[in-house]
Amino acid sequence: MSNGQSRREILTGSSAALLAATLPACGWAQEPPKRKLGYAIVGLGSYATNQIMPRLKDCEFAKLSALVSGTPEKLERYGTEYGIPKTHRYSYANYDSIRDNPDIDLVYVVLPNALHAEYSIRASKAGKHVLCEKPMAVSSAECEAMIAAAKKAGKKLMIGYRSHFEPYNRHGIELIKNGFIGRPRLITSEHGFTIQPNQWRLDRPLSGGGSMMDIGIYSLNAARYLAGEEPVEVSAMESTDRADPRFRTVEDRIDWQMRFPSGALAACVSSYSSNHNAWRATGGDGWIGMEPATPYEGHQMWTRKRGKPEQVTLPVPAKNQFVAQLDHLAECAMSGREPIVAGEEGLRDMQLIEAIYRSAREGKAIRVAKA
Repeated sequence: MSNGQSRREILTGSSAALLAATLPACGWAQEPPKRKLGYAIVGLGSYATNQIMPRLKDCEFAKLSALVSGTPEKLERYGTEYGIPKTHRYSYANYDSIRDNPDIDLVYVVLPNALHAEYSIRASKAGKHVLCEKPMAVSSAECEAMIAAAKKAGKKLMIGYRSHFEPYNRHGIELIKNGFIGRPRLITSEHGFTIQPNQWRLDRPLSGGGSMMDIGIYSLNAARYLAGEEPVEVSAMESTDRADPRFRTVEDRIDWQMRFPSGALAACVSSYSSNHNAWRATGGDGWIGMEPATPYEGHQMWTRKRGKPEQVTLPVPAKNQFVAQLDHLAECAMSGREPIVAGEEGLRDMQLIEAIYRSAREGKAIRVAKA
């Protein structure tokens, strides 16, 4: 390393930072079960079929056992591709009968946002553990109902925050915790892309909102996990061209700030008309940054403590973020531990999103209740 910055300093001189690149252990009380737990994938859209389902074959504790879709052609196509018997292919009409299938232990809800609460709650009532995509739901009230349903059923509820299982993001969290940049003072977190027309994300009844309910989740959640504390105030501004037919019912861009108890500030962007995928945490002793920060692959990290920025390269993990996430719920279901991104994590983001929308609408800072 140049400018006096050693590899040891990049890693904060401890094994903890490297361990942060691995999945948190669940702590078995006894030898873990040998049987892999079975997932039912609910919703066979692009994310489920291109990112989630292909990864299940690489899981240590989980496997694909069932499919749920309202499109018979998809059930036939993917059922054949993955060897799922017809008895394990469900429509939304007979979804509740998953309760009678012992091969289904876990349900992954990968539906439009407005359907998350209904299908997660029904899965809990059917006696299954639930992994639900983010945003958790379209209101904090729905999030609370999902948490209550899982607790009543005695089952786990986890939200699909894959970046919590991604090595570079986990490494950044660990570096900050270990004081690499000193006390964090400013966090910037920006996510956006140019959205194409004619998709459910631009239909408020299905999405619950615009970019904030989609790509903005990454900016919000990253600011929280980098700060290591919960914000006490938000201030937001919306920028939307209502003449653009894409934005008839949803917002395009929201810029917002969050103030934390320590005095740290976060400046965040959520956009459907500009391209961003980055975060940076700056303190008195330096900074840590990622760009791209939260893609499916190709993450890059830099740090600066003294002298010029240095790129950080981590070992290739045994499990990528998708496999690690899928396995984590299975491990927690078997061990009894709570997921690191349980329902309460999704609820907190939804409470903050509601405050951000309110601030943008009312044109003033909004105090937020403690988590």
